[in-house]
Amino acid sequence: MIPSLARPHPALAYLRARRRRPATWSDRYTRVFGLLVAAAVLGRPVAEAIAGLARHADPARLGAGLALVAAAYAGLLVLARALGPVVLPAADASWLVTSPLPRRAVLGRTALLLLSAAVLAGAALGLTALSVFGAPDRLGVRLAAALLLGVAAGVGGMSAAVLGQQSPASDARLQVLIAGALSVAVLAAVLGAGPGRRILAAVAGAPASMGAAVAGVASLAAALLVRRAWAALARIPAHRILAASTRTARVTSAATTLDPGTLTWVMEDAHWRGRALRSRPWPRLVSRSGPAPALAWQEWLRVGRRPGRLAALLGAAVLPAVCADATGGASGPVAGMLLCGALTAAAMCTGGVRREGGDPALARMLAVGGRAVTAARAGLPALLAASWAALALAALQAVGALPAGAWWLFGPAAAPALAAGALRMARRRPIDHSMPVIDTPGGAVPTGPLVWAATGPDLALLGSLPTLAAIASPPVSVAPYLAAQAAAGAAVLTAYILRSARRAPH
Repeated sequence: MIPSLARPHPALAYLRARRRRPATWSDRYTRVFGLLVAAAVLGRPVAEAIAGLARHADPARLGAGLALVAAAYAGLLVLARALGPVVLPAADASWLVTSPLPRRAVLGRTALLLLSAAVLAGAALGLTALSVFGAPDRLGVRLAAALLLGVAAGVGGMSAAVLGQQSPASDARLQVLIAGALSVAVLAAVLGAGPGRRILAAVAGAPASMGAAVAGVASLAAALLVRRAWAALARIPAHRILAASTRTARVTSAATTLDPGTLTWVMEDAHWRGRALRSRPWPRLVSRSGPAPALAWQEWLRVGRRPGRLAALLGAAVLPAVCADATGGASGPVAGMLLCGALTAAAMCTGGVRREGGDPALARMLAVGGRAVTAARAGLPALLAASWAALALAALQAVGALPAGAWWLFGPAAAPALAAGALRMARRRPIDHSMPVIDTPGGAVPTGPLVWAATGPDLALLGSLPTLAAIASPPVSVAPYLAAQAAAGAAVLTAYILRSARRAPH
């Protein structure tokens, strides 16, 4: 027999080499010592937090709290669906997945890590839900039921994501599950402030035995889903695992190099890859109005081709109101959430500006029109920011977090500053890791990521100070703040347009 043919398959040898070696006494000592240190550090805070759960729930905050928990669960499912969830390192996926090895042997370690992550995420969701509903009696039983229910939800959702990666039909059912979680969040936020408050209060005051029974049924359903997901590991198409591994590798690379901008490009490329777009003639007003409207029209087309993302963005305008209802009124964090959401809405339609910033030749070629091009490109970001902020402020006023007044007008008034901040974010350079590191009492702080993160939000914050001040401390009359906000927003956008025109590439 030829010696080379007598050797085992290289993939089998690789898997055998990766098997965990027997644990030594040093390994056991290190693990036990680490667990003891973690228990000593976290024991008292965790005990105090658990003891604080023994209280009656506040009926006024039940709806908002349940909405946040349901929205967080939907976000976890969306993240799992976007990243895989079954992935391998790029080097392993390129040859182990396509080898004749049993698929479960190749993906076994990944499945174990995925199960651990689902258990931890589900436990966190269960504790959060228990903190919302409280534990008026039998704290131990209610805590165990909440943890069991949360773990069942996390494991079941992750199993559904694995099944969704296995077949398009299961992926459609996963999308229905995500839509159901979002619907629960919306219904809890809407009905919790009105007719549904009594129902939620009755659920919070239900006997602990009923919660334990529900947790048991959920655990049985989760176990069935785990069994189906384990069987589906052997049938996941190789190209799906390879695509998920490539996305995860890009995300990991962006995280290790501290370049979050890469993540958005990964999402954009994954969405448009393989899609056939129909060509349509441009409107006559755009095609005959010169280069400025033509360059800005591409953003309108990109937003119009993704109506689902636009609807989700506008639907997220209720999040500040939900948080304000859960925390007891408008405050500084709610104002910060409002600013971040409006700036995100404005930045959603600056892809063309970002692409030109990454290609100097394209930027020099399109550097026509100067101020007119920048002003035209600021129109759509300002419109989306104004719409999002106006909806968010109207929702805040509807839940009673803001007093009577024309608060929604702050959205259009702050929109120019938000558009300027979004355009500045789109044109910022990658993170400069050669910048100095500042030593502080809390540790070393690199200035490169700080400067990168502040580029763009600084203009939005500067131009939205009157709005943030009015929300953080609601005045008797909003007219002076509205006037100041309109002047500040217009001044920031005008200054940005003038400065960007002078710095245009030649």
